[in-house]
Amino acid sequence: MLFPLLASFQLAAATPTVYNGREGHTAVAIPRIEADVTIDGRFDEPVWRDAALLTGFSLYQPVDGRPAPDSTEVRVWYSATAIYFGIRAFEPHAAVSATQADRDRISTDDNIEIHLDTFDERNRAFVFIVNPFGVQADGTKSEAGGFIPGSNVMPGQNDLSADFIWQSKGHVIEGGYEVEVRVPFSSLRYPTKSVQRWGIQFDRHVQHSGYEETWTPAVRASASFVSQEGTLTGMTGMHHGEIVELNPELTNTVNGAPCCAPTLRTWNYDANPQLGGNVRWTRGSNFVLNGTVKPDFSQVEADATQVAADERFALFYPEKRPFFVEGADQFNVPNTLVYTRTIVQPDGAAKITGKIGRTDVAWLSALDQNQADIGRRPLVDVVRLRQNFGEQSLAGLLYSDRVGDGRENRVVGGDSHIVFGGKYFAQFQLAESMTRANGATLSGPLWEAVVDRTGRSFGFHYNIIGIHENFRADNGFVPRTGYIQPSISNRYTWYGKQGATLERFNVFTSMNAYWGYDDFSSGKNLLEDHASAQMQFTLRGGWNVGLTPRISTYAFDRRDYADLLSPSASGGVPPTAFIPANRIETLVSGFSISTPQFRAFAASVGTTLGNDVDFLETSRVLRTDYNASLDLRPSDRLRVSATYVSSAFTRRRDDERSAFTYIPRLKIEYQLARPLFVRVVSQYTATRREPLRDPRTGEILLVGGSGSTTPSTASSGNVLRTDWLVSYRPAPGTVLFLGYGGSMSEPDPLAFQQLRRTSDAFFVKASYVFRAPVF
Repeated sequence: MLFPLLASFQLAAATPTVYNGREGHTAVAIPRIEADVTIDGRFDEPVWRDAALLTGFSLYQPVDGRPAPDSTEVRVWYSATAIYFGIRAFEPHAAVSATQADRDRISTDDNIEIHLDTFDERNRAFVFIVNPFGVQADGTKSEAGGFIPGSNVMPGQNDLSADFIWQSKGHVIEGGYEVEVRVPFSSLRYPTKSVQRWGIQFDRHVQHSGYEETWTPAVRASASFVSQEGTLTGMTGMHHGEIVELNPELTNTVNGAPCCAPTLRTWNYDANPQLGGNVRWTRGSNFVLNGTVKPDFSQVEADATQVAADERFALFYPEKRPFFVEGADQFNVPNTLVYTRTIVQPDGAAKITGKIGRTDVAWLSALDQNQADIGRRPLVDVVRLRQNFGEQSLAGLLYSDRVGDGRENRVVGGDSHIVFGGKYFAQFQLAESMTRANGATLSGPLWEAVVDRTGRSFGFHYNIIGIHENFRADNGFVPRTGYIQPSISNRYTWYGKQGATLERFNVFTSMNAYWGYDDFSSGKNLLEDHASAQMQFTLRGGWNVGLTPRISTYAFDRRDYADLLSPSASGGVPPTAFIPANRIETLVSGFSISTPQFRAFAASVGTTLGNDVDFLETSRVLRTDYNASLDLRPSDRLRVSATYVSSAFTRRRDDERSAFTYIPRLKIEYQLARPLFVRVVSQYTATRREPLRDPRTGEILLVGGSGSTTPSTASSGNVLRTDWLVSYRPAPGTVLFLGYGGSMSEPDPLAFQQLRRTSDAFFVKASYVFRAPVF
């Protein structure tokens, strides 16, 4: 485990920082033209006639290796301060799908992604996305590591957290659409070289067919999508400059709650005005310094409630706060050892992200609030270094600490991602934590090894991970410790003939098992094992059908149930320690179907049914889950999104419905203008949990540990939450938000008859970005 990790660092250090062009990549020299154009979506200036013309798109999804059925032309040129793109997308088969949406909400529109790999590393890129009206989405794409810190974005997916300053405008024409784009060099990071060489790709998404088409032919038999990009060569004389941004923020939240028993008819309101600010200094073309004092980390839309199918572990929610989003990809560490939502409400924070040669450098420091009210406030520091070597491989180091609040936690680790043979990559990680709290010191390792093959018809992903029970990452998200898990996954793909009803069939077969960390070598005390087959049918026209049967077995560690007691069947006998059920076997199956994105709507439905386990009381249950979504677009400015999620457990022993959760959600957005929209989100969360019962005797369990006589009781909640928002955001960082949110509750789920207001809040935020070039 340690040898390949150390070897990758040695290889990274020995790899030169300058390397030549690659065989097989399409290269184009775009012209430099000193001219000004108006970004209006029309190519009527003479400069567009002299731009480089890129054509010949190929199909990538659902089947690669075929000419794109939709013709696309892209014109490209650059000046001293910006790069320009003129996109003409032809659509002879159906009407263009486009809306006047808010920023980053155009994934259900026809759109084209522009990928700029400005460091020519072939493993990550800036991403700029436009729909036919020129509405923008932007972010980054990274193919190494794990989740982007605080996001639910997997490696290789677009992370749209970041917002850049660029211009775009488009319009629908007969038989397609045209979009004009200008990306200033000051919004990008790139090497400090006199002659630039950038990777570039154009990725078109066609909603009526579900097709994805690329400029350079991208194949599925590759460990990397980004590496199959083309190349821009010979770019010279580019001016980036140094830019300082000052961003004062004014926020005020007025919270209301009922007061004064017994009627609770009087309402008390308290205001919390706050003045804060951010500073951002762009040092040349590849370093950014961010600072903030009393930042506003509020969110204008609450996290959508998730259903916890396994209540033993915490749920993951993505990071949405602008300060942490900046440069988040440079803190990317496998197994989410950096998760910035653990920094709750700092008085101040600072961050540096940049690049020296082929080494990424990132540092974050924050003084957080004191959550336990013990000792001094926690000081958080995170340092991440990542070295590129070869064409697509990486090796990284991490140091992370959180000191204060009566606790010290430090994590040191290294990881590597090695791409070889075109279709393969290997990934290794080793980390050690040390935690001091309550006079005790605990330490333990985390380690992982992965090998992966991405072929066209066959692929695999094999890995083994171990996390010691004493491993802690206070600045990360590690919901489970004390186990070793090997996993084997294989993928088989069948492609239909051109024009066939079934365009592609995928099946992912997976087997994994969990042992206690100290039991793996002996093979004893298997905690869990799982086997599943995830099948997906992609049909012509963009329809998708999924089917996933899953078989599992579970054993239960008595230490996890030390707070539960079993009452005696006869009076006068003291309760005894709860003994969990013996190993339980389960079989559940999931089914889903989703429509393509039609011009006016899209929909999906799904269900999960079968015999499962209730981990809180270790009983056998019948699990019944349902989910459905409906997205309506009555006009190009109005969007209505309705979702429903439910989960219910019925105890097999007595046929009692022991737990349920129902969550209907409705979101309505109206785009008054490109920077201005009005939104209302209403969500009803109904939950109930019956008293915990002994799976052997059926008696209600006692809670509270040894000597307790307190029986488990039922719990429930029926809450309707509604949030209104008026949002004006003409540019990243310059915003005006006006909002109101209120919660109501009632005794019976989804009755809507005795709703009573329980809390509300008014919210206003105003901020403005002052930008000034240093030179």
